[in-house]
Amino acid sequence: MELLLDGFATALTPTNLLFAVIGVLLGTAVGVLPGIGPAMTVALLLPVTYNVSPSSALIMFAGIYYGGMYGGSTTSILLNTPGESSSVVTALEGNKMAKKGRAAQALATAAIGSFIAGTIGTVLLVVLAPNIADLVVTLGAPSYFAIMVLALFAVTAVLGSSKLRGFVALFLGLAIGLVGTSTGQARMTFGEAKLADGIDIVIVAVAIFAIGEALWVAAHLRRKPLEIIPVGQPWMSRSDWRRSWMPWLRGTAYGFPFGALPAGGAEVPTFLSYITERRLSKHPEEFGHGAIEGVAGPEAANNASAAGTLVPLLAIGLPTTATAAVILVAMQNYGLQPGPQFLDANPELVWALLASLFIANTLLLLINLPLAPVWAKLLQIPRPYLYAGILFFASLGAYSVNFDAFDLALLGVLGLLGLAMRRFGLPVLPLVIGVILGPLLELQLTQALAISQGDVSTLWSEPVAVAVYIVMALLLIGTIVAGRRTGTPSSELEDEKQEVSA
Repeated sequence: MELLLDGFATALTPTNLLFAVIGVLLGTAVGVLPGIGPAMTVALLLPVTYNVSPSSALIMFAGIYYGGMYGGSTTSILLNTPGESSSVVTALEGNKMAKKGRAAQALATAAIGSFIAGTIGTVLLVVLAPNIADLVVTLGAPSYFAIMVLALFAVTAVLGSSKLRGFVALFLGLAIGLVGTSTGQARMTFGEAKLADGIDIVIVAVAIFAIGEALWVAAHLRRKPLEIIPVGQPWMSRSDWRRSWMPWLRGTAYGFPFGALPAGGAEVPTFLSYITERRLSKHPEEFGHGAIEGVAGPEAANNASAAGTLVPLLAIGLPTTATAAVILVAMQNYGLQPGPQFLDANPELVWALLASLFIANTLLLLINLPLAPVWAKLLQIPRPYLYAGILFFASLGAYSVNFDAFDLALLGVLGLLGLAMRRFGLPVLPLVIGVILGPLLELQLTQALAISQGDVSTLWSEPVAVAVYIVMALLLIGTIVAGRRTGTPSSELEDEKQEVSA
């Protein structure tokens, strides 16, 4: 506790507090812009911070990270355009809430949930970071492989009434994830050297959501008159609070452990949180039409994973996200090497960084919660201007990934795929999950088989892997039993038909 108090004394100096505010504002801004994430922002600012003290630079980078994780929810809710891949799930219910005139409530539950989850996650980081190294390194490739298979398996829970369409979308995503030369041999590159490293998930997410959505709206602008979507009251009702607080806690419980796992990240826990809330909700009929639980849980998981990501980064020097990798580069530029001895060798720096996370989290709530009605007013912009802006920022974000015009061509092709998916009623979430987890799944499978010299039994050689497979079997049995008891509701089929014909 004394070390943490000393950390607050360092973080609350005027200079460091200014850098925290700058980081939070920058992080939220880049999170709002489609495709321009915190990793890109930190990378661009690395040369600028060479003459800044290590503590100030890392405090600003941490603020950018936390702010970016929150900011991505804004465009997911208002424009159905995730600023970050971890905000994909938020778009499912958040945008439906916005279209029903509850944009401010969706933004409020995202802001408060992010604050609660971020605070709990940071407390856990402070408690666990000094002793977590031994726990993290005990999990091997078979356990990671099993966890990812579970995530893909669980996709079937949110595919809607047509499982065939859901699996088509999932396999499209897995196919996109195969592009590249990760195995040493070119796959689906069509002789194009620029596809050797695969297709960046940011380009895929922005194309499928932003470009696909913009093209779909443009195709229907002449059929439907422009509608100004009502914003509603800029605060949560008692019912909203009652329906949000448990998803906030459950989302935190998902997000922090996955963030702390190598290859964990924020995508899987946000997705699993959504599935959990859909199964546990007392209002299952609202899912797919704007359920507040579907925003509260994933957003809490999103921010809790950000705190969890710093556990392996600080304790064993292992980055689990792109942003954490860039922060690691920043530390190395200052001659710092995170690892088991890092906390003991640099106590003032580490505890100032940990204290700044509490400050950044509080600043996010104070800055973003009052601005919820302001963000919500974006929905009142006429759609031709709104989607023209989306296309501009989506193109800017795609170009910023590699600063290569080839990525803009990819954006256009995948945008047409997104339009086709909207036309034929294919859900987009399984595709994005397939793109994210496909390469990671292959990597863990390759490592597990390489270590065991091709012995397949290694895939269930670890207790965690066995437990995951048991959970999968129980989920499969439960799904089959529930399907035979209830069947497919005719109302869901009718809703799907209306969505395809819209």
